[in-house]
Amino acid sequence: MRTNQVLLLLMLSILWPSTALPFTPGNIGNLFGMAESDGRILQRSKRGWMWNQFFLLEEYTGNDHQYVGKLHSNMDKGDGNVRYVLTGDGAGTLFLIDEKSGDIHATKRLDREEKAMYTLVAKVLDRTTNAELEPDTEFNIKIHDINDNAPKFEKEIYFASVPEMSEVGTSVATITATDADDQTYGNSAKLVYSILQGQPYFSVDSENGTIKTALPGMDREVKENYQVVIQAKDMAGQMGGLSGTTTVSITLSDVNDSPPRFANHSFRVTAVESTEIGGAIGRIKADDPDVGRNAEMEYSIVGGHDIFNIITDQTTQEGVIIIKKALDYENKRDYEFRVEVKNTYLDARFIHGLQFKDYATVKVTVEDVDEPPVFTRNPYIIEVHEDTAAGSFVGVVSARDPDADNKPVKYSIDRHTDLERLFNIDSVNGTITTLKALDREMSKWHNISVVATEISNCDNPRQTTRVPVFIKVLDVNDNAPEFAMSYDTFVCENVKAGQLIQTISAVDTDEPLVGHKFVFSISPTNPNFTIVDREDNTANILTKRGGFSRREMSMYFLPVVISDNDYPIQSSTSTLIVRVCACDSRGNMQTCNPEVLPFSDGLTTGALVAILLCVIILLMIVVLFAALRRQRKKEPLIISKEDVRDNVVSYNDEGGGEEDTQAFDIGTLRNPEVMDANKLRRDIIPEMLFPFRRTSPIKDNTDVRDFINGRLQENDSDPTAPPYDSLATYAYEGSGSLAESLSSLESAATEGDHDYDYLSNWGPQFKKLAEMYIGKSPDRET
Repeated sequence: MRTNQVLLLLMLSILWPSTALPFTPGNIGNLFGMAESDGRILQRSKRGWMWNQFFLLEEYTGNDHQYVGKLHSNMDKGDGNVRYVLTGDGAGTLFLIDEKSGDIHATKRLDREEKAMYTLVAKVLDRTTNAELEPDTEFNIKIHDINDNAPKFEKEIYFASVPEMSEVGTSVATITATDADDQTYGNSAKLVYSILQGQPYFSVDSENGTIKTALPGMDREVKENYQVVIQAKDMAGQMGGLSGTTTVSITLSDVNDSPPRFANHSFRVTAVESTEIGGAIGRIKADDPDVGRNAEMEYSIVGGHDIFNIITDQTTQEGVIIIKKALDYENKRDYEFRVEVKNTYLDARFIHGLQFKDYATVKVTVEDVDEPPVFTRNPYIIEVHEDTAAGSFVGVVSARDPDADNKPVKYSIDRHTDLERLFNIDSVNGTITTLKALDREMSKWHNISVVATEISNCDNPRQTTRVPVFIKVLDVNDNAPEFAMSYDTFVCENVKAGQLIQTISAVDTDEPLVGHKFVFSISPTNPNFTIVDREDNTANILTKRGGFSRREMSMYFLPVVISDNDYPIQSSTSTLIVRVCACDSRGNMQTCNPEVLPFSDGLTTGALVAILLCVIILLMIVVLFAALRRQRKKEPLIISKEDVRDNVVSYNDEGGGEEDTQAFDIGTLRNPEVMDANKLRRDIIPEMLFPFRRTSPIKDNTDVRDFINGRLQENDSDPTAPPYDSLATYAYEGSGSLAESLSSLESAATEGDHDYDYLSNWGPQFKKLAEMYIGKSPDRET
């Protein structure tokens, strides 16, 4: 055997207990490893020293299969009749067995970190019958670890922080590594930590990897970030061990160990006197090297100040100086005060020996600006009585220029606030007067705006100020009282004297200071009714008699005089309408209609005249309507959907040509004497009747062409001719016409030879016709 096999068997004989494998007693020879000694094969039969485990070193680097061990049965006589079979974890792939000899080999490198132990089952079979010669035996192959894995950290870089000024030994972070090797066997997984970079500021515990501070008084304001490299090495740090490293980024966190300080202990600020209250005029800032909450500061004015205040801008940690009270350059131009700054959060560990506050002096200089005028009051409230005559005094407003120049001021009313132009103001002295009489019942208050404008000789824009003026209109007793409502009053026919028929009240749009007091009265000579004043601004209307009759009088008009008690006394007369109604025995109204009286026979003269006038008017309307319809029935000569003016009238009926003497009598053209001399054109309605001009008849049957030319010449020179073109079509051309036949027969062949240029010489009446035909000329088209 090879030397390593001999060593393995010797190790197994020492380490493994003599636990028998479950082969059948008496049939199992040996399950053993073999060693060569003095040329003999050492065997231990039966169950005296049988083992159930094999050990195998991981990461075998040989080229051949790695020998694991040997199986042998006493049933094996060496004649080849015994066959060994291996099943279980990796059988046939990772582990192979020689069927004849029982030798077990590993086919590839085994890694304990992947699997530390394999369980297999050994069988002994008869090669011929394949029958089991012994019971199955289970055994394990355990992989022995070697140091083949270096320590590894979970992250390549870690982040940690520790407060600045921490004491030596303050824990920063614990960084640990892992080793995949077997921690129970040898030192392959025993790690030792050390620091490669970061000294002398930090140290690391060699056993647990805890990083601690190693230098006192580390100041963040001096150096904030540190890079520390930690190493983990196995084999307890001995030579030949494997190692791994990682980087730890350590940041010193801030503590409030630095007080705020002013770089300059004196500040100068300039403010214009027109700065509004609450407006900022400047900023000051103290420096604090701390950050975050430790750098938060609070500013304040030592002892306070009437004009100025200072607040802290939380974003920039600056002190903002603001105005508490309006500045006045003319009164005071320079101010000086002290400002204190301190941290809002203090760390008790660093208070001793340090004063966490600082002071600075602030000097404020006020600059003059051209200020607008200032009114003596704002707003003005003025009272004026109503019914004051136009031009009456209302009140006075006053403004002045607060600047040292004390420029004059001009006054005006903003007319957008006085659209009715009720008031006027003196532009020099500010006296407000009325332009119209005021009526309190229309408006109790008038709110106007008065504008004061500074008069300046410079080119600068003029300064203006507005002030509201509230004008209250005081009441004057100028309205008389009247009924509070419209009353529906009735009296029963069977009423008795002294019966209450109505309670009345009054209203007055005036508002006297002592309240309203109305007095009601009626004529004492009234025989029908009387009135009783109830002294509460109401009065009762009573009957003075009984026995009212609708036949005699269906309605009574009762004048009631209502007076007030203000000065001057105002009174009015309101009329109460009292109807006479029929009532039942309990006084409930049944009907108020007057009884129907019998009329006399026949109609009065006035009624007959009215009826006759109505009939006459109806007859006139009928006659006028008929005349209009007759006028509309007159038809024009030419009935067309289009206006004939400036249009050529086309007739679809061509006629029979030259031989057709029945369609039109050509003798009419040859004897114009037979024409109706007074016949007017029916295709238009002439605006005026012009005298008919008879022309001398053409003698001796002159050619129709000459006749037409004569008529054409007359119309061209006639100032009363219609101002539009007309085309007259004749069925007979006459003799010797240059236009030849007007018939459409056989005209297709000669259509292209016609020349219509002569139409342009026929005058403006034929202009449209000339444009139509000349435009179709073949020569012109070419």
